Amino acid sequence: MIFVLTGAGLSAESGLGTFRDAGGLWSRYDLEEVATPRGFAANPHLVHDFYNARRANAAGAAPNAAHHALARLQAAREVMLVTQNVDDLLERAGARDVLHMHGRLGGALCADCGARWEAPLVMSPDDPCPECGAAATRPDVVWFGEMPTGLDEIDAGLARATLFVALGTSGTVYPAAGFVEMARAAGTPTLELNLEPSGGRFDDGRYGPASEIVPGWVDGLLA
Repeated sequence: MIFVLTGAGLSAESGLGTFRDAGGLWSRYDLEEVATPRGFAANPHLVHDFYNARRANAAGAAPNAAHHALARLQAAREVMLVTQNVDDLLERAGARDVLHMHGRLGGALCADCGARWEAPLVMSPDDPCPECGAAATRPDVVWFGEMPTGLDEIDAGLARATLFVALGTSGTVYPAAGFVEMARAAGTPTLELNLEPSGGRFDDGRYGPASEIVPGWVDGLLA
């Protein structure tokens, strides 16, 4: 089974910027104010404005060739797709059973009772929870200081993997750094697909724009 961990570099060519993009959406906000539980408690309207903008940005984006290549690979081989991205571009390219370890822009969560539902394009802190009625609606994303989702499934997948691939994410920053170390400890070959080397401890790497290197890598596997 091929275990593929994707990060922001997968969706960058679709117009969804990485954390470090100069002039991008993230650069215009203080992450402590919009991506932490404390920030949400202090100013929920600001947080919803930020995620409404991200949701609109993602809704206007289209999957690129790398998304489509991963969906094609998954249709032909046993592949576990784990993403740190909160967009749905993999699913829109045809991928299935994608594990969103940092949540989804398309999801809403009640901060009071924990209910989850599909988010509208525009959300407000005044939106009532459909389960308990509380005005405690928040985006169903994992903020800094919160636990990523699906860690047990990820551990089980890493234990079964015959190849670990990190795509568009740094191999020196957690969780990717921890996952590659787990794979290496199990004797699983590791591969980095990235714009440039991240400095992580990978057995092999291919570098360049995701829309170019990922289709080429998939073509090679399926040849």
